[in-house]
Amino acid sequence: MGKYILSHDMGTSSDKAVLVDFQGNVVETGKEDYPTYYPNPAWVEQNPADYWHAVTETTKKILEKTGISPEEIKGIVFSTQAQGVIPVAEDGTVLYNNITWVDGRAEKQAEAIMSKVGGRVPFTLIAGTPIMGKDCIAKIIWLKEERPEIYEKTHLILDVNGYLKYKCTGKMVTELSGASSYGLDLKKKDWLSVMRLIGMDMKKLPPLVCSTDLVGGLTEEAAEEMNLLPGTPVFGGCDDVQAAAVGSGQCGDGDIHIYLGTSAWVAASSRTADKFKHGAAAIQSADREMNLIAGITESAGANIQWVCDQFFAKEKEEYGEGIYKYMDDIVGRIPAGSDHLICTPWMLGERCPVSSTTTRATLFNMTMVHTREHIMRAVYEGIGYNLRWILENYKKDYGFSCNDFRIIGGGALDEGWMQIIADITGSEFSVVKDPRNAGAVGAAVVALIGLGELKGFEQAKDFVRIERRYKPDAENKAIYDKLFEDYKNVYRSLEKAYNIANGKRFQGE
Repeated sequence: MGKYILSHDMGTSSDKAVLVDFQGNVVETGKEDYPTYYPNPAWVEQNPADYWHAVTETTKKILEKTGISPEEIKGIVFSTQAQGVIPVAEDGTVLYNNITWVDGRAEKQAEAIMSKVGGRVPFTLIAGTPIMGKDCIAKIIWLKEERPEIYEKTHLILDVNGYLKYKCTGKMVTELSGASSYGLDLKKKDWLSVMRLIGMDMKKLPPLVCSTDLVGGLTEEAAEEMNLLPGTPVFGGCDDVQAAAVGSGQCGDGDIHIYLGTSAWVAASSRTADKFKHGAAAIQSADREMNLIAGITESAGANIQWVCDQFFAKEKEEYGEGIYKYMDDIVGRIPAGSDHLICTPWMLGERCPVSSTTTRATLFNMTMVHTREHIMRAVYEGIGYNLRWILENYKKDYGFSCNDFRIIGGGALDEGWMQIIADITGSEFSVVKDPRNAGAVGAAVVALIGLGELKGFEQAKDFVRIERRYKPDAENKAIYDKLFEDYKNVYRSLEKAYNIANGKRFQGE
């Protein structure tokens, strides 16, 4: 009889369930998509019931495909998208859709919060970063002001991970890494008391648990819906960035990994760094004793998907799953720098290296020589420029070396894109084996620590194998050095124009 962890990686668009054995091998996977809703220009919502449906469906599919017995599942753990705001009643009824992490509706509330301490500049000096309309606390105040009838009925506010743990166990808690997206005192490991001063009812924030804590066992109802045994252990889990850090094996002080999926991020583990700088957030790691400096690029693989859908629809129909290999081949035929065409990747605004709700993507320097293939390569390169900007800030702000990092996520399978990133950053790096499942494997490691099967997070590297390494091309690097400066100037020159164009429009109702 085998022993397995069932790890659910709840992303921006789907649940990817991964069955991991006690040696860290991925035995089986299952995937279930869920929709996203855009009721206003800056609003991005999802229905929490869709998350639970995805969890039950993928669980049942994995059991059916593998034929394993439910008693072989020794633990359940979730790695989830961060910064969800899900108000629930005392009986667990969801009172409003999840206000997701890319939702930017609360700009007015963010400005009002900062005005309580004298405005954006004083607030930034105190907190290390300004609050924006995408931050959880601003969106909670939005609920209080714009949907008071819902706020009054709210017993607790859960994130995605907390909601799923509740559905499994009947217990409402928040794990530390998820709490740090709201406001966590990294030293005391408790909710920041200052949130009370800006209008937050602290009684609406759940009790806190660690990622490796046993929260409870599956209830009879949850077990029936998942085809599992009642009492199956459910652990604290963590947000996706923290799970990815574990799954990349980069858990040591100063270790850096990059995730490339629908969104992207650069994250550095640190024992001491605890400041927000240049849009990078200092958050709680899955390891209670470590912090994580995380710089989120909100739209990465989603931009490439957009290019595919808008410009290569016919080829997508022809090549099916092979469309990205086809696009990769074409990208290689366009010269480095895309003949000086630059595409900024800010389709959904940005958090890092710049914090902006109003910024949007821009094609810069278009001429008659440019084709759809140039646009495609420029999109790949634009994400690379954003990652380089974050890495440079990390060197300056935190003293990280930013060399020999690792890349995980589905984007790591695109060899052409990986070479572009190597050339733009001028750094060597590694891609891990099975990079799509790194986050789910990282969450499984969390559960294995909780079960006592692993001694601690330092053993994560035992589960991670390197598949490929990339080195920069010096000639291409020289081209990108010049264009990188132009890229930054696009933002600096258009920042005010973006605000004028979108400031009022994105306030919604």
